[in-house]
Amino acid sequence: MERILIKDCLILPMTSEPSGGEEAQEELVISGDVAIEGDTILQVGDQGELPPNWKPTKVIDGKDHLCLPGLVNCHTHAAMTLFRSYADDLPLMYWLEKKIWPVEARLSGEDVYWGTALALIEMIRSGTTTFNDMYFFMDEVAQAVEKIGMRACLARGLIGIGVQGEVALDESKQLIAKWHKQAEGRINIWLGPHAPYTCPPTYLEKVLAVAEEYQVGIHIHLSETEGEIRQIQKQYGKTPVALLRELGAFRYPVVAAHCVHLTDEDIRCLAENGVGVAHNPESNMKLASGIAPVTKLRAAGVAVGIGTDGAASNNNLDMLEETRTAALLQKVATGDPQALPAATALFMATREGARVLGLGDEIGMLKPGYKADLILIDLKQSHWYPKHNLVSQLVYAAQAHDVDTVIINGKVVMENRKITTIDEELVWAQVEERAKRLVEPG
Repeated sequence: MERILIKDCLILPMTSEPSGGEEAQEELVISGDVAIEGDTILQVGDQGELPPNWKPTKVIDGKDHLCLPGLVNCHTHAAMTLFRSYADDLPLMYWLEKKIWPVEARLSGEDVYWGTALALIEMIRSGTTTFNDMYFFMDEVAQAVEKIGMRACLARGLIGIGVQGEVALDESKQLIAKWHKQAEGRINIWLGPHAPYTCPPTYLEKVLAVAEEYQVGIHIHLSETEGEIRQIQKQYGKTPVALLRELGAFRYPVVAAHCVHLTDEDIRCLAENGVGVAHNPESNMKLASGIAPVTKLRAAGVAVGIGTDGAASNNNLDMLEETRTAALLQKVATGDPQALPAATALFMATREGARVLGLGDEIGMLKPGYKADLILIDLKQSHWYPKHNLVSQLVYAAQAHDVDTVIINGKVVMENRKITTIDEELVWAQVEERAKRLVEPG
């Protein structure tokens, strides 16, 4: 069993909730060592105890580094890296119906494996250790997760208005049976009904029956655009949130992606039912979907994490950048520079994101007994000087290439900026060849 000691680093454990103010943010940072045994954190600074005669098998020099929990990407479609920068600058429904869905129809399982592998590399390189994914060929996605070493919640995307609805639901059952709690416990399986406008009530009832049978959660796009709101209102006489409540969806754990257009009653409903929201600011901006009312949601007690959405609508999977955008966007949307402080945004990207995915007792904090999912940020970069406030600098100035080392489940998956679990150049070559075939069929 590997025993890792990270020595003499600055530590941002995220065990205290941010209370606002510059001094309060700076107090979140401590200094010392982090000790890991197997997949578990044993000691953080002076918290926790090492067993007698404990000796590390690997020592990492943490000088001039900041150690913090790995970032949690609460909503993405990993294999859509294959369509990065394809069909940009289009409205959401036109983009989906005329561009994305036609090329997705040509996907193979191998395409999805390599597209996912590229996404995992990109996420690791920018400090993400856990992601929540909805897509197709999820067996191949799980294989990539297992090989590369990330933690993931995976859902087979379900569309209930076509001929493949029942097949996709059967595939979800198979996915649960094969992969739930597998890969050293790093993989959790959810059900992924795409959205209320693609999954009518009769189909959603079948999805909920499977959720009841297998005791798994729901990952769904919800209230993303004004067009969706109008469509659901016209068809069912209520908002998408109210429709899901009426169907009983909130009896199960639910991650609701986007939640841009919500009434006050919708927000109360989400809070009362413990629904977690995945906020995707850059995708919402790019597709002109709007700005989610994050401050209102959090004030009502809704857990809000941050996600990137897919690389086709972002166009990257950089959670450091996404966290910065989340903080800035709430300020401009509300006219209040204190609407979403840096420490709160970082809390959403780590500890609250873990809570959204039902993993708040395992990850999101550096705490004895928690899983060893953590990253080391190299502070010897020009944009880290002067060091007035490390939390603010992490949110407002840090860049993906500052991430030096990534440990997931106690295993080093990147060290000194080198991915240790897969050949990056092989992935690049596979993706380039497959992407061209998909968008330029011959």
